[in-house]
Amino acid sequence: MKDEELEHSEFAGEFTEDGVTVLLDIFRPAGSQGGWSMEVIDAQQGSTIWDEPFATDLQAFEEFLATLQRDGIRSFVDEPEPGTAIQ
Repeated sequence: MKDEELEHSEFAGEFTEDGVTVLLDIFRPAGSQGGWSMEVIDAQQGSTIWDEPFATDLQAFEEFLATLQRDGIRSFVDEPEPGTAIQ
């Protein structure tokens, strides 16, 4: 079975803040007019995926930026916050 070809948004790329780098991918099936999916991948290959597609790639990118502003880039990193107990 052949892997589905994807169209990637021009907004996709690496973003670094406070010494943390993540890879933002905004994509949809190639040739489709459907919604855009968004995924953020951290350095340890942890992944954050939005459940609902976005109508445009710009809307997805704006949601990424809003999340950065609201929660910070560390919200995408799969590691405990300082002072958090691990059980």
